Amino acid sequence: MDKIKARDRIAELREILEKANEAYYQKADPIMSDREFDTLLQELLDLEMEHDLQTPDSPSVRIGGRPTKIFPNVRHPVPMLSLDNTYSPEELDDFDRRVKKLLGHNEFNYMVELKYDGMALRLRYEDGRLTLGATRGDGATGDDITPNIRTIGDIPLKLRNNISDIVEVRGEAYMNLEDFARMNNEREEAGQQVFANPRNATAGTLKLQDPRIVAQRPIRFFAYDLLLEDAEPDMTQQQKLNRLEEIGLPVCEHRDVCETINEVHNLIEKWDQKRHSYPFETDGVVVKVNQERYRSELGQTAKAPRWAIAYKFEAEQAVSTINDITLQVGRLGTITPVAELKPVELAGTTVKRATLHNEDEIRRKDIRVGDHVLVEKAGEIIPQVVKVVTPEDEPRQAAFQMPETCPKCGSKLVKLPEEVAWRCENLECPPQVRSRIEHFASRDAMDIDGLGEQIVDQLVSEELITTFADLYELTSDQLIPLERMGEKSAHNLVQAIENSKRKPFDRVLFALGIQFVGTTVARDLASAFGSIDELIRADEEALTAVDSIGPKIAGSVRLYFSDSKNLELIERLKRHGLQLEAETTEKTSSKLAGKTFVLTGTLPTLSRKQASELIEEHGGKTTSSVSKNTDFVLAGESAGSKLEKAEKLGVAVIDENAFLEIINSQ
Repeated sequence: MDKIKARDRIAELREILEKANEAYYQKADPIMSDREFDTLLQELLDLEMEHDLQTPDSPSVRIGGRPTKIFPNVRHPVPMLSLDNTYSPEELDDFDRRVKKLLGHNEFNYMVELKYDGMALRLRYEDGRLTLGATRGDGATGDDITPNIRTIGDIPLKLRNNISDIVEVRGEAYMNLEDFARMNNEREEAGQQVFANPRNATAGTLKLQDPRIVAQRPIRFFAYDLLLEDAEPDMTQQQKLNRLEEIGLPVCEHRDVCETINEVHNLIEKWDQKRHSYPFETDGVVVKVNQERYRSELGQTAKAPRWAIAYKFEAEQAVSTINDITLQVGRLGTITPVAELKPVELAGTTVKRATLHNEDEIRRKDIRVGDHVLVEKAGEIIPQVVKVVTPEDEPRQAAFQMPETCPKCGSKLVKLPEEVAWRCENLECPPQVRSRIEHFASRDAMDIDGLGEQIVDQLVSEELITTFADLYELTSDQLIPLERMGEKSAHNLVQAIENSKRKPFDRVLFALGIQFVGTTVARDLASAFGSIDELIRADEEALTAVDSIGPKIAGSVRLYFSDSKNLELIERLKRHGLQLEAETTEKTSSKLAGKTFVLTGTLPTLSRKQASELIEEHGGKTTSSVSKNTDFVLAGESAGSKLEKAEKLGVAVIDENAFLEIINSQ
């Protein structure tokens, strides 16, 4: 290729890669696979080197992300570099040879760590306390997202042991697959857009400006690097990870030290075979020179260190044919299109169906019956159609049209302006009835062991139950005739249903299946109102006074309790003895008796829940809004409008230290 053609191709590649970077880092919505991106990036790098056309702003020398204008920007004292990627054993051997050549010896070993597919974060602790949480951004500058970082339960606000005045930590935010699937199911039922995979969900969540929403999403974290101003020069990566655990940070348990590159290959093969059994999404391994003292000698390029490399597993994708597009009815009447596929082997299982999410997604990807499509498992557990791969010269069927009526009950479908999903609003639609009962019995709700999908289907089909309240009237004699249900199984199920009556109020509230009320919102509502009767009486103003409740959730709660059928269900649950009042906290003292507190901001060591429990233990109570009846506002970092209102009304404002002094006083 001559220099003129090379210049044109370089310009084209840079434009493609910049768009891909923006989609991946800024929008958390990738437009191509990692393998496609890396192939194009390598082509760009080769052309730039061959024709001497490198520039400082090329994607070949820049970290993919960039700071946003939404959050304050922060400079990283040590750049957060990305890693070079390899997909073949031969390229990994080349990496090993380069390291040995640069060092001039082989007196080192490798630390190999499983690579979680998440979002890189930087944490800063000063005198043992978390003072900063930031994104990688462009490697030199990232976004200060500290309020969001403080909501992640795996990240301690205070280190267990303070090992230095300044402690810098690098790590990865991610979501477990089961948590991701549960969250997507809830979003789909609520008519919201689902996330494509756990990595996108994590990145998108951490860029939200409301930490209350971030706190409701199941983000996890593990640390993989420790930077200290007075670091020991002979420290190894293994020792760093041990030190991180000692100070209270989680680290990757899937790691091993390898003495040779052949051992690295063997470990990669072992992990590649097991990767589908892990509870999180992994896309490869990271191979690092274990000894810290050799890393400065090996140095780095503008984009990546020379002492580490990422080995990427092959993506689990397969081509299949769509035999039909069917419609699935969810618990809240949400209609989900599903591709019925020609069976194909994928990630160790036979895939026959793949979600198409909603009508908009089908139109965007132009998916039709008869198409050849690329299928992958989003988060390794949820099959989905990536794109159509039907040859251009092959005839295609007509575009998909969403029917006007429910495929299960014939009711007219509706689509609300703010939602992407169509719905069946007939509450007696059989699939909805089954799904509501399955939700009621699920692990996070009433946790009724033995009441799975098949049993629920039989109970509804035999007309033994039509609502979840009917469960508490079942007898062993009614259950024994069911398929796969003997006398012992029937007895165990009746006992499990009886045991569920002891579940706390917030679990019952979640089990009711109110739209937008997940486990976190249910806990907040139960804590704020104390009983189902108080919650039923609450108007939208009282509901939105609860920190995690916005107008959308408040409107959904009011709509649910305005339905006489729902109120009748609740009365039946009361008669059956379910817990519809919050447990009263045992009082440690009466030091705060009669005192009302409002919490705002992030406290140094106490979570909001811990502070609320302490207040209640000592006789006080918490409310969500500041008024002239408020005795104290307990304020932490990033306190907002509540602090301003307290100052305007002359309400006493105290910090965590003053609060602890009050309850610890004699």
